[in-house]
Amino acid sequence: MKNITLSAPEALIEQARKKAIAKGTTLNNEFRLWLEAQTANGEERAAQYRQVMKRLSHVNAGRKFTREEMNQH
Repeated sequence: MKNITLSAPEALIEQARKKAIAKGTTLNNEFRLWLEAQTANGEERAAQYRQVMKRLSHVNAGRKFTREEMNQH
């Protein structure tokens, strides 16, 4: 594996590190996952999408939402 050096504001790095720790992982691993996602080709992204949708198949909103409701922020 190759090491690289990145620059970012210290506060941003600390925030990201805290989020990673809360997820039970490391900032290095989170960056590696991000890098993999950024370099995935279309078919890989489609497979990732299908995998997420399969994991979330138990979710049911209970009703259909109107166009207006879906566009609310």
